[in-house]
Amino acid sequence: MRYSIPLCGLFAAVTFASDVHQLTKDTFKPFVEENDLVLAEFFAPWCGHCKALAPEYETAATTLKEKDIALVKVDCTEEQDLCQEYGVEGYPTLKVFRGTDNISPYGGQRKADAIVSYMTKQSLPAVSLITASTVEEFKTADKVVLVAYFAADDKASNETFTAVANGLRDSYLFGATNDAALAASEGVEMPGLVLYKSFDEGKDIFSEPFTKENIESFAKVSSIPLIGEVGPETYSGYMAAGIPLAYIFAETPEERETLAKELKPLAQKHKGVVNFATIDAKAFGQHAGNLNLEIGKFPAFAIQRTDKNQKYPYDQTKAITEKDIGTFVEDFVAGKIEPSIKSEPIPEKQEGPVTVVVAKNYDELVLNNDKDVLLEFYAPWCGHCKALAPKYEELAALYASEELSKLVTVAKVDATANDVPDEIQGFPTIKLFPAGKKDSPVDYSGSRTVEDLIQFIKENGSHKAEAAVAAPAAAEEESDLPHQAEAATEKVAEVAEEATKSAKSAASEATEAVKTAVNAGTDDDIHDEL
Repeated sequence: MRYSIPLCGLFAAVTFASDVHQLTKDTFKPFVEENDLVLAEFFAPWCGHCKALAPEYETAATTLKEKDIALVKVDCTEEQDLCQEYGVEGYPTLKVFRGTDNISPYGGQRKADAIVSYMTKQSLPAVSLITASTVEEFKTADKVVLVAYFAADDKASNETFTAVANGLRDSYLFGATNDAALAASEGVEMPGLVLYKSFDEGKDIFSEPFTKENIESFAKVSSIPLIGEVGPETYSGYMAAGIPLAYIFAETPEERETLAKELKPLAQKHKGVVNFATIDAKAFGQHAGNLNLEIGKFPAFAIQRTDKNQKYPYDQTKAITEKDIGTFVEDFVAGKIEPSIKSEPIPEKQEGPVTVVVAKNYDELVLNNDKDVLLEFYAPWCGHCKALAPKYEELAALYASEELSKLVTVAKVDATANDVPDEIQGFPTIKLFPAGKKDSPVDYSGSRTVEDLIQFIKENGSHKAEAAVAAPAAAEEESDLPHQAEAATEKVAEVAEEATKSAKSAASEATEAVKTAVNAGTDDDIHDEL
């Protein structure tokens, strides 16, 4: 629940009944064992993201209480052992419990309606049985619902649909019926499938052969609005869609609505090939810079290839019309337009042990060679990057010998000034590109010490090269969980600042750090980025 600022003080002194159960090490396991499905939040009182989640979590708990789905929370500053037992490393951490042995990470957004939607799906079987008396209610049970119609003895269709549902149950609701009369009333031939949605025309009828691949593709394409809106709650979905995204930047709702109507025929024409979406240029105008558009000059249009992070900005001196944008999109689809690449100049000479990479020499130094390349993606303003710099220089120096330099390159790239093809969710991001396996870089998630980075290169590099540290410095180790998690939360806050500067995208389940940072915000700063 939300209150205006004047009411905050009044309600601060009022104790109200909460539908979120606060548990301890003594009550947690008994509670989880007594309830079939539980969503648990592990938090810290000082955590800004936890504070932002609190009212959303409370609202969701009240709604889900009616469905016998319990929401609980654990204060990790008081219950350190319990949080360590469940692998909590940052705040907030959300986990879904089906008993104490069946635990999975929560995979939804941190908004009340998203929590309700996600946990409702978790409470249902992968495929719900639909009848003539329940179909209307089921159609509107979520924003997107898929209902299959096939005969009772059609085992092949049943198995295919169940396999799809098991794989996508976190994203959509699935139902099935063998009622031939119901199928006929919906205009479906058996085996058939209808995707019901709360937007656009209300439903799409599946018309391809009834295969797992076709159904998955149909669900992915049809579940996205013809022209939606890019924002914190939808950004990751667009990035994971696997097809290019066309952005329509405008500063007012009226202008966004006008442009959406103007370009809707293009969205319909290129459905499944290019997604179209408006974006609030006042709230997220900085994102225009990430697409190599001039910030502040709106309305504007650009296409992004999300799989390769390539940008295709439309000339901002031209008007946005169906005809002109239509030609631009047609040329893009036909491969007639070259992507816009932002790059610093190639250094005339490499200074220091760390190799400097820019967009123009990225392929040469990172991909097209037979070395193991450790690459740091950094931002000049990033405090964590500045703290890492002397250690990273020391690391690079250890691989500067004639023997090791032939096997390993330690490099860095300013990801705010250079377009890179990699998924970057926060700064610094460190990846190892092993020789012979450059298309499968390995993300580094360990502590930022010279010793650990050396071990990472040895274990994951193709050459298994190992540098020797003459006199390792004594490292201060964080021993208590609150400080560890505070550092983790600080990293997420850094991601929010990074997203304002450089929102890097990819089709992966990645974007959770960006999603978290934008959805939750921080105590100190408000960022206008995706």
